Amino acid sequence: MKRNTMSYKVSQFLMFAGPAALLFTAVVIVPFIYGLYLTFTSWDGISVSKPFVGTSNYAAAFADIAYWQALGRTVIYSFFSVILINIVAFLLAYLVTSGVKGQNFFRAGFFVPNLIGGIVLGYVWKFVFNRAFVAVAESITSGTSASLLSTTNGAMFCLILVSVWQYAGYMMLIYVAGFMSVSDSLKEAALIDGCQPMQAMRYVTIPLMRSSFVQCIFLSITRCFMVYDVNLSLTKGEPFNTSVMAAMHVYNQAFTYKNYGVGQAEALILFIICAIVGVTQVYIGKKGEVAA
Repeated sequence: MKRNTMSYKVSQFLMFAGPAALLFTAVVIVPFIYGLYLTFTSWDGISVSKPFVGTSNYAAAFADIAYWQALGRTVIYSFFSVILINIVAFLLAYLVTSGVKGQNFFRAGFFVPNLIGGIVLGYVWKFVFNRAFVAVAESITSGTSASLLSTTNGAMFCLILVSVWQYAGYMMLIYVAGFMSVSDSLKEAALIDGCQPMQAMRYVTIPLMRSSFVQCIFLSITRCFMVYDVNLSLTKGEPFNTSVMAAMHVYNQAFTYKNYGVGQAEALILFIICAIVGVTQVYIGKKGEVAA
């Protein structure tokens, strides 16, 4: 079989990319299309029939105040989490690429939290907030102390803290790759020309690491907008449903209240908002990268 023929190219594609394309279609594309179909039905998840209701599910989604409140909390949570995740990850990456003794050990240690599943992570930190921190506070004040998870602002703070602890190590590896991609000769040239180390960092290293910033911010935005497992195991939406994020509200709407059509419509809206934010951030970042 000649290499430049169409049959050869098709056979090579099916051999190497075919299994991945098949799995992607079965796991992502088909469920997405089916979910899009469910947004036009009033299916309860149990009955065989799926009555067609047109766009009424979208109207119900836009009229769902609890959904928009959950989405607003998600935006606030994502805003602070994304900023803190990337600041901590950048500082950790700078630390483990500065020649500190045992830096490979620290890289592995900082990455470990990302390997722990969100459900397990939430229960571990729930014990820390409810037992360990309370015990320490009571020993210091010699009185009773309430858990941070029992207040609205405290629960949000706990979610942000746990997310930063979980994702910073993963983003750190991307920043490490960014630091290592900057040539030492450029840094040395900047120092020879009279730049202070911080000036060299600001005007040489950081601009050349712009692609790392774009990737890390995009990944942290998408992960924070779609957070569910930590939200479920750490707070369960408490106190009084004031820590319910958008993904948890969508899950409750579909699987708890059996409103699959409305839940799918709200999930699609969440996906579109997340996609717009992510694509806009990548576009702005890549545009700046070209300018740099």
